[in-house]
Amino acid sequence: MIPVQVLIVEDDPMTRALFEIFIKESGRYAVAGSIESASMAELFCLTRRVDLIIMDVCTALHASGLLAAEKIKRTYPRIKIVIVTSQPECEFVSRARAAGVDGFWYKEPSAEKILSILDRIMEGEQIYPEITPDPVLGQAFRHEFTAQELRVLRELTCGDTDEEIAATLHLSTWTVRKYVKQMLEKTDFKSRTQLAVAARECGLVIKGY
Repeated sequence: MIPVQVLIVEDDPMTRALFEIFIKESGRYAVAGSIESASMAELFCLTRRVDLIIMDVCTALHASGLLAAEKIKRTYPRIKIVIVTSQPECEFVSRARAAGVDGFWYKEPSAEKILSILDRIMEGEQIYPEITPDPVLGQAFRHEFTAQELRVLRELTCGDTDEEIAATLHLSTWTVRKYVKQMLEKTDFKSRTQLAVAARECGLVIKGY
């Protein structure tokens, strides 16, 4: 039996090495390649046989695994893709579904778990988490924020002014300030800078991927 050829796309060297060990020791999967940036994934698929990709969202060279997965799925629909991440960013799961990937998994150091997910995906299942993380930001959980507040918060983490956020999201400056004020009240932070830094550090919102 020819083993399933797996491409690993992961910028953290320890995590990438762990995935390689899991794949090599499985007996039914083989490492077709192991790279650190999603920017190289499509080219790899063009030049080598790949049956399945394990792809992180935030990879080296600031390349998005989600965007790469979407391109690969359009060009090579037969290739199975599972997106992996340790970040609880609220839009990652919905964006993975929209990209047509076959699975989404929050990282954990368990060979049994990841190999089980890969087996099910290769059998034709789509695997997505039943429950997504609900991180705490200050005094509030993620589910306490509205979708619009999170959109504003994502822009805020880049240090944008109210005017810049308003232009990006097609809102009025007054509306942006209202959302920032609401989030400060929910979290009990004293400044927008404190709010933005905490949101970025906990991975609640991540812009650019």
